[in-house]
Amino acid sequence: MIEKFLIGTYTKNQSKGIYQIELDTDKPALQNLQLVAKAGSPTYVAESKAHRIYAVERVMEDNELHGGVVDLDGTTIPAKELQKIVEMGSSPAYITVDEKRQFVYTANYHTGDVTIFKIGPDGLLAATDRVHDHGKVGPRPEQADGPHPHYVDISFDGRLVVCDLGLDQIFLYDLTPEGKLELVSGLTLEPGFGPRHITYIEELGKAYLVGELSSKVAVLNYNEETAQFEIEQVVSTIPADWTEHNGAAAIHLSSDHRFIYVSNRGNDSIVVFAVQPDGKLKQIQRVSTEGEFPRDFNFNRSEDFLIVANQNTDNATLFQRNADSGKLTLVQKDFTVPEGTCVAHRQD
Repeated sequence: MIEKFLIGTYTKNQSKGIYQIELDTDKPALQNLQLVAKAGSPTYVAESKAHRIYAVERVMEDNELHGGVVDLDGTTIPAKELQKIVEMGSSPAYITVDEKRQFVYTANYHTGDVTIFKIGPDGLLAATDRVHDHGKVGPRPEQADGPHPHYVDISFDGRLVVCDLGLDQIFLYDLTPEGKLELVSGLTLEPGFGPRHITYIEELGKAYLVGELSSKVAVLNYNEETAQFEIEQVVSTIPADWTEHNGAAAIHLSSDHRFIYVSNRGNDSIVVFAVQPDGKLKQIQRVSTEGEFPRDFNFNRSEDFLIVANQNTDNATLFQRNADSGKLTLVQKDFTVPEGTCVAHRQD
């Protein structure tokens, strides 16, 4: 069986934009790297069920940096550009599609803004709201220059959660049908935690928040009725004796809600946690990504495999995943992917 993935990249060196790779699950092997669309450092990408590819975009206009979103027709390769929305300043760090409500959300690490776009009947985007995070910055050098929202996406109860690395906070919003944000609550993590991404187990009322700067995962209790988070457990993603720089990055949960996976940039590893009956985490494996700076990874549809993009070594790595134990086994390394930063499923 052939499964296809979109790869977001930086375009600082040899990358030209957004790529597609295939996973042959029978071999198993990664294959057929193909340029989907030229773009400026499309570091995060998402494809809608209508086959629209929405990607982060970074361009120079009149010798000034502009950033925003590009909208592409994903039915052909090369993908045709349908819309570009950019403004002065750097590009967002995260983009996602809300299929149920037909919105696109972006989080801009550099400007401190979260922006909501409505998807029109023609698939084109129109901004409906924007918020700028406010609060006390954390103690680390990366936090000194203000808020840094790194993620905005839907919680299991339909609210929007913003992870702000600069402020050591997560914010929870309601979203009106018109696309307006209404702040509901927030949670402050330990100084220097650096919230980056989050995932959830609805039946346990738990959220799992990865901290980039601290290389930790916080297990949070979430009360859906009061819309409040509270910290229950904090675990490290790196060895106790690790002294070099590390930044935790992506976090993903297996669909059976038994295992949590986190990538480490610096330690260059994937760490695997088993979810205990009470929702707490127990580390069961740490495996090398066979490359440097694994910014993102993803499962295939059946979750029998896991694909990692190593940004600094221009390669992708394929692991086989044991569904019973949750552990990973190396299958393939050194598959060329230039400056990979995001691994996203293509829509069938």
